[in-house]
Amino acid sequence: MDDLELVDPRQAPSGRPFAKQPAGPPAGLPAGPPAGHLDHCPWLFAEEASAEQRAAQRERQRSLGGDCEIGERCYVAGSAAVFPDRLRLGDDSYIAAHAYVTGDVTTGTDCTLNPFTVVRGRVTLGNGVRIGAHTSLLGFNHSMAPDRPVFRQPHTSEGITVGDDVWIGSHVVVVDGVTIGDHCVIGAGAVVTKDLPAWTVAAGNPARPLRDRRNTSGRGEAGARPSRGAAGAGDALARFADTARAQAAGLLARCWDGERYVDRPGAAPTVRAHCDAVEIADLLLGSAPVELTAEEHVARLGGPQDAGTGLVPEFGEPVPVPEADGSVGKGPSLYHVLSVGYALDLLGASFPHPVRGVREMTARQLVARLEGLPWRDGAWGAGAWIDAWATATHWNLRHAEGDGGEPGALEALFGWLLTRADPWTGMWGSPSPEAGRLQVVNGYYRLTRGSFAQFGVPVPHPERVVDAVLDHARDPRHFGAGRENACNVLDVAHPLWLCGRQLGALAGDGGYRSPEIRAWAEHRLAAALPRWQDGQGFGFGPGTSGPGPEPGLQGTEMWLAIIWLLADLVGRSDALDYRPRGVHRPEPSRRT
Repeated sequence: MDDLELVDPRQAPSGRPFAKQPAGPPAGLPAGPPAGHLDHCPWLFAEEASAEQRAAQRERQRSLGGDCEIGERCYVAGSAAVFPDRLRLGDDSYIAAHAYVTGDVTTGTDCTLNPFTVVRGRVTLGNGVRIGAHTSLLGFNHSMAPDRPVFRQPHTSEGITVGDDVWIGSHVVVVDGVTIGDHCVIGAGAVVTKDLPAWTVAAGNPARPLRDRRNTSGRGEAGARPSRGAAGAGDALARFADTARAQAAGLLARCWDGERYVDRPGAAPTVRAHCDAVEIADLLLGSAPVELTAEEHVARLGGPQDAGTGLVPEFGEPVPVPEADGSVGKGPSLYHVLSVGYALDLLGASFPHPVRGVREMTARQLVARLEGLPWRDGAWGAGAWIDAWATATHWNLRHAEGDGGEPGALEALFGWLLTRADPWTGMWGSPSPEAGRLQVVNGYYRLTRGSFAQFGVPVPHPERVVDAVLDHARDPRHFGAGRENACNVLDVAHPLWLCGRQLGALAGDGGYRSPEIRAWAEHRLAAALPRWQDGQGFGFGPGTSGPGPEPGLQGTEMWLAIIWLLADLVGRSDALDYRPRGVHRPEPSRRT
């Protein structure tokens, strides 16, 4: 690889893999390779260790101090100095001879800490990480105030995060606070002092990006294009945005059936499809969709609003009948409070009538409704109802008749939410064994979008929210390969963005879990951009949830907003030259 020289810890000096040991030992010798051989070549343990060696290894793992959990088929060398406060060693991972491990260390599966590696402080490794011999990952540091000697300086720890499928060569040093993205390769002897985006091949002191790993295939490939680090990633975003703008009019025309907008060809016309078309045109073209005049768009969207309830029904459906407190609990008319309201706003108009059920609901009725929402088994639906109620209040406050609702109702909403938030997660609702935190996190997005974010009110317990959301984002049921959809990614990206902004850590190196947030955003951004289909836009996502995988207006509108949020989390949203202004706008619509 030109100026990149890697040392594969699993190769002999000749460059060929070590020969596998014979299946059985010579007569008269103990079964299995010598103990020293296993310490230095622990990948032999799973297949070649004797029963006695396996028993000794189990005892070795039980004898480790601190809070330790060791996965299946792991090996910890007897000569390694392993003195952690907390250790989580994933399945099929090993710690080889003379390694030095302290602090709070977590690895995924198939991770290798080869001979003489040093891993100290707070260090998190993904799956399939290879760390070469004599490499140091130092997830802590000393302060350097001039008023005291160095040996009296307090320690600090931001932590090191390494993504999945990463190869770190021998004699590398990674300093505290660094995030190395998925699929990176770090050349031997490098000193990594700054974050590296996914797929980066880097080397040098200090380490610098050399190229994108996806554009190389082996050592010194001719014609390999060098990576330009963040600048290169910014160029990719700019190229994507230029492509989307150039194709926006065509993909809108594709979803116009001659009379109304459909999400995708062959689907039935919907109110939401019309609203998505308005949002896409505003975002990419700065104008209304050309299939109708601006006045016709306003008439089509605002005209169906029912004067008695203030609700907009789906095309061809009756106006929903309000419940005893004047509100409705579910159905498309709830989301139309958001989608139609913001589409009209982008067109320079507003709802002709107030939303009556919200305007006339008392604080007592509101609290009773909040208490009765399905927090235990339907937190997403609960959050969606609050999103619609709070957004209706926002539109009512802008209405010509003046006030948004009954005195004290909006204050009652925020008071109830602030006192009911779980201090351990910052969220509302309960996880379940079947879906994990999916309902809770997705409900959190909807709830906070309409209330805290829309009204510019700080969310409670933002650090705990970040913890809960990052934990949810590792759930393979929802974020495994081929399982991501727009809803689930948006509902992680927005809380991370909202809480990161509140904590003053957006795209910064020193914010709460900022390196992990940036690494997650880099990974999702790299996966999202190639999903654009020329002339058609984005599909919502795999499976049967939502509109499905076929490109359409809903998927395109949502992924455009998601890409902006992800790009802003890594400090590169300017390259897009667009900013959502509708349902997924980042700024508050109103400050309270």
